[in-house]
Amino acid sequence: MSIPTTPGVIIREIASGARSIAGAPTSIAAFVGGFARGPLNTPMRMFTQGDFSNIFGGVSADWPTSFAVSQFFINGGGQSWAVRVSPNAEAASVTIQSVDGNAVLRATAGIQVAGVSRDDPGEHGNNLRLDVDYRTADPATQFNLSVSEIRVNDGIEQAVRTEIFRNLTITAGPQNALAVVNDGSSLVQLSRDGGWPEELPAATGYYSDAITPANLAAVAAGDYDLTLDLGTGAQPVTATFAAPPATVAAAASALQGAIRNAYPADRLFAQATVTAEGDRIRIAGGRSSPDWNASTVIAIADVGPDTLVATLNLDAASASANVEQYSSGATLPAGFVGAVTAGDDGDPADAAELRGDRGARTGFYALDDAGDFNMLLIPEASDLGDTADLSSVMAAALTYCIEKRAMLFIDPPAAIDTIPEAENWLEEIANAGLRSGNSVSYYPRVRVPNPDDDNRLITVAPSGSVAGIWARTDGAVGVWKAPAGTTASLRNAPALDHVMTDAENGIINPLGLNALRNFSIPGNVVWGARTLNGADRLAIQDSKYVPVRRMALFVESSLFDGLQWAVFQPNASPLWTEIRAAVTSFMQQLFRQGAFQGNSPSDAFIVRCGPDTTTQADINAGIVNVFVGFAPLQPAEFVIVSLQLQLQAAQAA
Repeated sequence: MSIPTTPGVIIREIASGARSIAGAPTSIAAFVGGFARGPLNTPMRMFTQGDFSNIFGGVSADWPTSFAVSQFFINGGGQSWAVRVSPNAEAASVTIQSVDGNAVLRATAGIQVAGVSRDDPGEHGNNLRLDVDYRTADPATQFNLSVSEIRVNDGIEQAVRTEIFRNLTITAGPQNALAVVNDGSSLVQLSRDGGWPEELPAATGYYSDAITPANLAAVAAGDYDLTLDLGTGAQPVTATFAAPPATVAAAASALQGAIRNAYPADRLFAQATVTAEGDRIRIAGGRSSPDWNASTVIAIADVGPDTLVATLNLDAASASANVEQYSSGATLPAGFVGAVTAGDDGDPADAAELRGDRGARTGFYALDDAGDFNMLLIPEASDLGDTADLSSVMAAALTYCIEKRAMLFIDPPAAIDTIPEAENWLEEIANAGLRSGNSVSYYPRVRVPNPDDDNRLITVAPSGSVAGIWARTDGAVGVWKAPAGTTASLRNAPALDHVMTDAENGIINPLGLNALRNFSIPGNVVWGARTLNGADRLAIQDSKYVPVRRMALFVESSLFDGLQWAVFQPNASPLWTEIRAAVTSFMQQLFRQGAFQGNSPSDAFIVRCGPDTTTQADINAGIVNVFVGFAPLQPAEFVIVSLQLQLQAAQAA
């Protein structure tokens, strides 16, 4: 501290030293399985149904896990992660050449994740279309790239997403195409092989050579006959000039009018565009025509003695005739196109793919690259058709969840739709070692609308719906509230695969299998809050109920994150006091929210950290011991109402 040298009032701020512990998130779901699109074995964060659609392609009956993700959001879920697993999937790509026929650029369906380009495999990549043009500040060194994803409606290609990147260069620099596009695109990633020349990619469409004032002056007044093939065969066109065109734009406008007037019922012609791009003319067919084809290479020629095409350098000897658009995943027979690879969705994931490899960070182990998650869902594991396969995935997943302080959802297979079958299945997973305070299961499966079949109902795993209800309950009350009861209604699930009676519910509840029930007023609801350790015969009270176990994990995670500041601090009384104060303040806040039993903090929790928990031997070993205990709220699973009829005493006559 410096000594003041000037008389006066000196102000110094002194830190209070108080530490606070923030509550850890409790309802972040992680999904592992197949999707229509998305990078493989790469955790992608989602916050909304829109994120899910943009990244993974939304709901499809071909991908069972997609229903789990959708149901999670519909039922109240928010932040989540998903890992796409799809063996043998292939990303669509197209290699673009220069006008000299050299490969200069490869466009592959993909997206950049954490600064690394990732392929986005699947048939969806076959719907990518790319346009290249030279309407730039310097056409000799720059080009524009437009990337669109199309959908075919009534035989017409319509762009559903378009990205435009301007003034790109093929050379190193601030506008380098690979750097700009790969960083900004969610549709494609560009790449170049070593040895490829630094030449501009060929512009798409039909381009004239440079048109000079002498070329324009040579167009005399009168009619010019020509033929034009926009992809359905050559058709005659007559272009009329009242006088030589003064500019390239005037020549393009007159030619466009002639083409559009030639066949007004044919959208290829009626919507064709002829534009002036610098000193060149570009011709393109009408894209809203059912006959539009991205691989079409336009042909134009003079008829008889007429010379308009040759005069405007549009003849085959002068022009640059390329495909209308570059199309990834399609066979393009002509134009400046190199190798083309078709996108492939791949095969359904097997047990090994879902499980993955931790060293390679594949399968659910890819979540090591993600942030926190609290619920792990692998719906496709229940569809593997063999208990051994289910066990090989879920046993490893359970170990992983225990490590991550997360809960694992184990869905019953689709074939399980009776109580005896459910009992047998529970015995099988118990023998596989899947009963744990960190694992839960719900029965029966739910029926939800299938958008691929006019919203007719399809049976899917229940875990996504229930995970959404967990998140909804956490937000409305807290993690200590059982996510069950009449308020835990299943949204977007009009029917259950098995409507249980009270007696049937009474069979599976003591076994630790949670019921989904239908009641006349609340409808379909979650009617159970036990972990798979919640079977009565196990008598494991600490991890019997979902809210108790999740509360314990929440406190553990919060303290784990909130006490990182204490590492490497002097291991003495001042540190112990700070830890006690921080943890007590955190637990006190939870008590005020109603998270614990007890009428006072002393009844609800206890925090100890000091010489009674940390010995000199611990200090010598660099250890601080903190003891935290709390009285959890047990769910009122059975509400017993006793009624007594009070008979009126007989009155005296």
